[in-house]
Amino acid sequence: MAGESAEPDDAQVIPITRARSSHEPPPSEGEPSGWEPAPDEDGDRGLAELLAFLRRRVTGEYEVDEFGFDPELTDKVLLELIRPLYRHWFRVETVGMHNVPGDSGALVVANHSGTLPLDGLMLQVALHDDHPERRAVRLLGADLVYQLPLLGHLSRKTGHTLACRDDADRLLRKGELVGVFPEGFKGVGKPFSERYKLQRFGRGGFVASAIRAGVPIVPCSIVGAEEIYPKVGDLRFLARVLGLPYLPITPLFPWLGPLGLVPLPSKWMIGFGEPIRTDQFDPADADDPMLVFNLTDQVREVIQQQLNELRLRRGHAFPPFF
Repeated sequence: MAGESAEPDDAQVIPITRARSSHEPPPSEGEPSGWEPAPDEDGDRGLAELLAFLRRRVTGEYEVDEFGFDPELTDKVLLELIRPLYRHWFRVETVGMHNVPGDSGALVVANHSGTLPLDGLMLQVALHDDHPERRAVRLLGADLVYQLPLLGHLSRKTGHTLACRDDADRLLRKGELVGVFPEGFKGVGKPFSERYKLQRFGRGGFVASAIRAGVPIVPCSIVGAEEIYPKVGDLRFLARVLGLPYLPITPLFPWLGPLGLVPLPSKWMIGFGEPIRTDQFDPADADDPMLVFNLTDQVREVIQQQLNELRLRRGHAFPPFF
């Protein structure tokens, strides 16, 4: 009507903090129109979480188990440091994660390679980030790892422990996910010409531990680690002087000095096979050397077959360059 305002008296002023597209759904009930937090709110929240984390570290308000495992430090610091390698450098893909139990003990048995044992770290990120239950794997390490003060301390903080019968049995009976690399230094230090060929699995101590605990064995195959530091030679004399199992020569090390320690960006795949049950055995069967040998050989054959299949599935190690 003439003389009346074109706007109703109860017209509301809509904030212009964020324009909503006509194609976007309307805000849900109780949701303000400017629903995105301001950048400074995100920053404040992150700063508050960091300060709370530091306060807990200083005051000792955090938990570690009997092995020294510190879940908070592992999740918020140590895994964060290696996630860029996992996600962007090696571009790791996982296969068969449903074969890893979600809430019970199991023994993950994997091939070992790469000259430097980065495969263990990538396996740890895979099971923590890509498993639905975000499982922490307790890797069993060699004596040499725990003879080095800093490395040994960090290993225990991230849940790793010494590869011995007592520790393995206790972890498995607690329902933990335990990881082992039966090839040891023979696998991680083998020359590039023998890539993806499994070495001997030792005396099968890992199988005996699984039988005593009655937990399944999950065969795991890791493809990609063989190409990060192609070992073409070995400085054996210097390795003996330094007390190391080997001192590798690669196409880049030692020729480029510290730059030679940068791993090549190979494409990785980590596959988990169907669990091999052990609960049909009596715990006393762990002392039967023939049974342990046969089961060890079975696990080794399964992992080798998985490796061959994953290599074909992955294709070239450095796509799209080759």
